[in-house]
Amino acid sequence: MFTGIVAAVGRITEVRPLGDQEDAGVRLVIAAGDLPLQASRLGDSIAIQGACMTVVSLHESTFEVDVSRESLVRTCGLDREGEVNLEHALRLGDSLDGHLVAGHVDGVGQVTCFESVGESTELRVIVPAHLSKYLAYKGSITVNGVSLTVNRVDDQEEGTEISINLIPHTVQVTTLRNLQIGSPVNLEIDLIARYVERMVGAMGAVPVPAPSLA
Repeated sequence: MFTGIVAAVGRITEVRPLGDQEDAGVRLVIAAGDLPLQASRLGDSIAIQGACMTVVSLHESTFEVDVSRESLVRTCGLDREGEVNLEHALRLGDSLDGHLVAGHVDGVGQVTCFESVGESTELRVIVPAHLSKYLAYKGSITVNGVSLTVNRVDDQEEGTEISINLIPHTVQVTTLRNLQIGSPVNLEIDLIARYVERMVGAMGAVPVPAPSLA
């Protein structure tokens, strides 16, 4: 579990295939930047561009993760060298400054606008249609691992366009600064929206009787 508050911007410095097969994944070598690795251990979870990955090799200033072909197909930014947002997994007692984030990418959106508006930056993203029902005004969404608030929702034929206001600090300390029109982005919907859908959908279901204790 994560919060969507980026701890550091690292860099994928090497992408190594894990096999010769077409469906083989890759091993990523990541320079951790300002992400402290002293307390990290093999097997720990670290969110990379919003995708939860497991540390399989650990060094003084770098770590390595294995990414399956399935994950590569369903995400963006994990198949090439470049900057990535990093966040350690949430620990009990940590401050929850963003929102609860699972690190499971639900879909890839596309940037339609990234421009200055006053002192801030407006980010607009087309979200795939199958995620449209989870979006709401002032609701939460994770974009490339960053917890953000939706300011506008505009349903369209090809999906839903959302508008987000980025303060200067968010742009400066995350990889969102590299976005431009047409950039793909990893998206994760709010966990609460997911549970609400499940509960509402179950309202019409026939209740299953509890097992007898006799």
